[in-house]
Amino acid sequence: MIGVAVLGSTGSIGESTLDVLRQHRDRFRVVALSAQRNVELLLTQCLEFAPDCVAVADESLAAGLQQRLRAAGLGTEVLAGEGATETLAALPSAPYVMAAIVGAAGLRSTLAAAQSGKRLMIANKEALVMAGPLVLEAAARSGARIIPIDSEHNAIFQCLPDDTRLGEPPRGLRRILLTASGGPFRNCSAEALQDVTPEQACAHPTWNMGRKISVDSATLMNKGLELIEASLLFGVPARQIEVVIHRQSVIHSLVEYVDGSVLAQLGSPDMRTPIAQALAWPDRLASGVQFLDLLQVARLDFEPPDLQRFPCLRLAMEAAGAGGEMPTVLSAANEVAVAAFLEGRLNFGGIPEVIGGVMNSWVSHGGKPDLQSVLDADTRARQLARALLPHARQPRSACS
Repeated sequence: MIGVAVLGSTGSIGESTLDVLRQHRDRFRVVALSAQRNVELLLTQCLEFAPDCVAVADESLAAGLQQRLRAAGLGTEVLAGEGATETLAALPSAPYVMAAIVGAAGLRSTLAAAQSGKRLMIANKEALVMAGPLVLEAAARSGARIIPIDSEHNAIFQCLPDDTRLGEPPRGLRRILLTASGGPFRNCSAEALQDVTPEQACAHPTWNMGRKISVDSATLMNKGLELIEASLLFGVPARQIEVVIHRQSVIHSLVEYVDGSVLAQLGSPDMRTPIAQALAWPDRLASGVQFLDLLQVARLDFEPPDLQRFPCLRLAMEAAGAGGEMPTVLSAANEVAVAAFLEGRLNFGGIPEVIGGVMNSWVSHGGKPDLQSVLDADTRARQLARALLPHARQPRSACS
């Protein structure tokens, strides 16, 4: 029986992970769960899986949750506040860790799992964008096995030679083709994109995701972050990674080799597939997804991304090329801008304006990168981004 800690269990990836785990109770046991503040869903998950420990980021909610768990007859221990998820990530009883906390908030726990020699199933792209070298170095020292969960990176992982070491260039690789659905606004004009609403941005045509990730998909920043992540994970420069719009979301990414071979991973657009692959690797297990019917799909279309209409992708490419602190700056500024957009304080077109403004004004402090310097850069970039936010403006419905 393998113990699993699911960090970010109340999010979309966390719930999908628990769905796969409930199908294989004879093989896995849920040891730990964590959430930001959704204690109602966390309580429901505890009643089903009876974990040893849970963590909530909001300390004010811990005592009430502990009381309700005790009343339900569960001995689950509740941890809270700074360091709680790091404790769960390092539990000896959980050799498998699903890192599914969204944003920079998931960095410390992801790093803790890497340092503890876990099978680290990483869905938190911001942690790799901010501190990929630190995570990879920690995994190399501890013997941790990192398996990417993003459908694109998991697809690439499946198409690489079995002896590939993350962070090092795979043998015979020519380029990586990173597919993107194009998001909900792929047919919108640049003018219409200026004033789309949060509700429209969160209505992804293919994937069911959280609000922040849905907005990132709508701006194509999600693909930009994935490009940076792919460069770090697979040890190739950004120029060897090409983003391709693939509307059907059936091919999740492709790898081209120097002999002309192109390998692709196909499947229904369901995150339970990469989750099951990561849990079972190098074996396979049932995920519960609907099997792909190629005759029903009928056709597969590809086109280049429009960097004029979607400047966030261009900014991410620039950050990938610059390296150093710039990916951290990009990620931090994006989080601030997206949060402002979701709160109605920034229009959709303002997201890349804020990010670009922070990047253009950034002055690197230099020095050898470590966790503290990454966190300092993140804090400083957020401050700059907040200073660039305009006064509240109400978006109007567009591109509907």
